[in-house]
Parts: sequence; C-alpha cells; structure tokens
Amino acid sequence: MNTELFHHSGVSYRPQVQHLTAYQNLQTTVENRTIYSMNHCELNIFETHQQSSNVRLQFGHLTFTAMLRGKKVMHLHKGKNRFEYLPGESVVLPDNEEMVIDFPEASPENPTQCIALVIEKQKVEETLDMLNERHTKVETHDRWMLDTAQFHLQNSQAMTHTIDRLMFISKEQHSAKDVLANFALQELLIRLMQTQARTLILGNHRQYLTSHRFAAVVEYIQQHITEPISVEQLSRIAYMSQPHFFRCFKQEFGISPTEFLIQERLRLAKEFLRNPRISVMDACFKAGFNSVNYFCSTFKKHEGLSPKAYQLKLRLGV
Repeated sequence: MNTELFHHSGVSYRPQVQHLTAYQNLQTTVENRTIYSMNHCELNIFETHQQSSNVRLQFGHLTFTAMLRGKKVMHLHKGKNRFEYLPGESVVLPDNEEMVIDFPEASPENPTQCIALVIEKQKVEETLDMLNERHTKVETHDRWMLDTAQFHLQNSQAMTHTIDRLMFISKEQHSAKDVLANFALQELLIRLMQTQARTLILGNHRQYLTSHRFAAVVEYIQQHITEPISVEQLSRIAYMSQPHFFRCFKQEFGISPTEFLIQERLRLAKEFLRNPRISVMDACFKAGFNSVNYFCSTFKKHEGLSPKAYQLKLRLGV
C-alpha cells in the first residue's frame, strides 16, 4: 500500500452491519445497490454475493465509504494505490474519482456490504466555514479541511457511532428526517476531519515538531509510553494551561489526551501479543499499563475480545 498514513495495528471500530437483501430479491449479485436520499447527501448500501473483479464505481460528489462486512480489494488513483478494504475502515474519495474493486472472497454465504455516502459540495463548504470561523485550530497557520490525500482511514469510535446514526436516520419516515440527517452529516464531516488530523500527526509527528505543538506531545508519548504520563506533563510540553490543552486536543483530534494515550498503549500491546511467547501480563506492562485487570477490561472494551482471545485468534489465523 502506498499511503504511509494508515496504521493497521491501531484500534478501529466497525459500523453495524445492515440486513441483507433477500437473495431472490437481488437485482444483481455484484454491487446490488439500495439508495436512501436525503437533503445534501445520498446513502448507498452495496452488497456483493459472488467473486468478481474489475468492478468500477464513480460518483460526482465527495464520497465517504465504509466497509460493513466482508473484504474488497480497492484500486484507486488509476491503479497507483491498491489495498485490502475491511470492516472498521473508511475511504474518502474526491469528486469523480473512479474506484476499481475486486471481491476475492464474496459468496452467498460470505457477502460483502459497504456504504457509499455521496455528499453535496455545499454541505462540505458550509461545515468548513463554520469550523474555521468559530472553532479555529490550535495553530494559527492551520485550517480545517478535508484531505482526500488521506483517503484510507481506520474508524474512530465516534465516527462509527455517527455512521450508524446516519444509516438509522436514512431509513426513517417522518417530517424531521432531513433535519436529523443534516446534523448527523455535519457531525460525520467533523469526525472525519478530526480522524484525519490525528492520523496525520501520529504518522508524521517528527515532520511537524517545529510547526505543530501537538506533534511534540505525540513524540513525548511515544518515547515515554511505558512510564506514567499525566495530562499536566503533556500540557507543559504544548505550552498551554491544562484545561486549555485538554479542550483543544479533543477539539482537534476528536479524543481526549487520556483516550489517545490509552489507544497508543493498546496499539503497542497488540504488537506484543503478536508474539506467542509474550504473555498477557508481559504485554500489559511492556505497553505501559500498570494493572492487568484494567488492561484486560480496556482491551476487551476496545477490541471486543480479551487479550488472550486476541492472541489465540492470531495464532489460529482467523
């Protein structure tokens, strides 16, 4: 994969799978499409029930996609970027960007399911204007923007909740549907930009050490991950008061400094657990947690299974 911004070992969250179309009601077994129209956006749910390759899709507006089940292989930017696309991940595409898609494992028993949310340019610009006027970024030279160069992302928990809410709203039938969809769409755009900002600094913090104070915070966390780290320490590194640092960090990245630290420790713990010779206790302390019980409960909360079950799953290759 050509992008350096995607961190597959991190924590990602899967949107809720949707009910599949009854097989006898499918219009096609390759990218069967169900459409829900709302003001400013159109939600498409695609299902594929057979192995296929070189399937082409293109939309006229900015498109946010999220995998719900199964696996695709995506070819973007005229074949320059090829990668597996899995549940818990999202892809952002600019206007008129063509997707070429393979379905190497799809079958009636193992279909793929993916959403494509097509968003009007007016709504994107309206959201960007609101953020840049009322909620400026921590660095004065920085502005809120949607970066389509960061096209392949792992979903944050907040982003996943918003995707689920939009899918729920799209199927409702009442007079306030478009009002609710408008709020959820705006939230999704903000969550997406926060995830991109966090991913950019996490993956390239050394490049931004002299231009972004939160890059220095990330550098410190990664260098001292096994040591006790307080928000007070991090706020001093950012040259901000503790309350102001906490508020700005969460506004910019979508999660608090404490949540970010936990996610970084979980990411490191998962790397240790890939080694079958390392015990859960060793992975716990090597990743900077100071309580095995807390580590196990936090790991299960984020990953959906215990550290031991995660290690066993890796060992069995499932």
